Amino acid sequence: MGPSSTAALPDAAPDAEDVLLTRHGRAAHLTLNRPRALNALTHAMVRRIDEALTAWEHDPKVETVVLTGAGDRGLCAGGDIRAIHEDARSGGTASADFWRDEYRLNARIARWSKPYVAVMDGIVMGGGVGISAHGNVRIVTERSQVAMPETGIGFVPDVGGTYLLSRAPGELGTHLALTGTPVGAADAILCGLADHYVPSSQLPALIAELVSTPVREALPRHTHQTPPPGELAAHREWIDHCYAADTVEEIMDRLLTSGIQEAKETAETILTKSPTSLKVTLKAMRRARELPTLEEVLTQEYRISCATLTSPDLVEGIRAQVVDKDREPRWAPGTLGEVEDGVVERFFETGGGQELGFPEGAARA
Repeated sequence: MGPSSTAALPDAAPDAEDVLLTRHGRAAHLTLNRPRALNALTHAMVRRIDEALTAWEHDPKVETVVLTGAGDRGLCAGGDIRAIHEDARSGGTASADFWRDEYRLNARIARWSKPYVAVMDGIVMGGGVGISAHGNVRIVTERSQVAMPETGIGFVPDVGGTYLLSRAPGELGTHLALTGTPVGAADAILCGLADHYVPSSQLPALIAELVSTPVREALPRHTHQTPPPGELAAHREWIDHCYAADTVEEIMDRLLTSGIQEAKETAETILTKSPTSLKVTLKAMRRARELPTLEEVLTQEYRISCATLTSPDLVEGIRAQVVDKDREPRWAPGTLGEVEDGVVERFFETGGGQELGFPEGAARA
């Protein structure tokens, strides 16, 4: 692959092997390297990536950054939610500190001035979306499964997910935010979560070519194939109608009375999610549409995320889905009707140091 170098890279930390940093020719490479944990992000990994971007931003030898995940299962399954579970149970601040750095990294990636090639092969969820879908060159394959599944663990889409999904065509983003449904390559491109389709078998050749060739020249040689057909376009009519309702309860009513089997099945999926998370997510999505910059949306998400640390559903959702794996969360409250408006509003309150400190007027590049 030509000459390689680790010059100008951050000094290796004890857990630096969780993010491998290399440079081959004109391309610098970030490899998330926790394949047994599906490359789930830790705070140290976020800091390592940020430090690498700082070094490469000012290195004239680095023309392109390429992000991949180790192993054959996916780029990244999200943040380390077991660590978040323990932090929430203990009343700690580690999760808030992690999110602050993670969300600022998401914004930095969106503003990155050089080509940032995110290889979204396999599973890409939650925090994995945050470090890839804000990039300026986003590649999906026939194996891609892209999702923001937070409502299923008593959380709310974050890492700029409500920014991206609120800007998807029609109400497709609302559908994905509430259900957490994974989408393949064609639907990821349709929803604005990715740009290009490259068959997984061609990824090694593309990455090797970036060592000596600019992205604008190399990419067209590998993007001439059509991705496998998606599913969302065929369901746009009922999705747009049902999710245009003002409340989650109204959305559910439209889904259940539409007479469409897929809509009814979707309602059954939504009923398994945290009622509080569903209501907060819908409000966050609607507000994100009106916020002009990614930074402003991330600031809103940070307030919401910090508020979830004191919500019983986050601990319970992670317990049911990840720790005990009984898949039977006991949400509190247990129904949509029991979630009071005042409770939802609490997630959007300002103050308490829950700010990200972006420069006023900062905008997505």
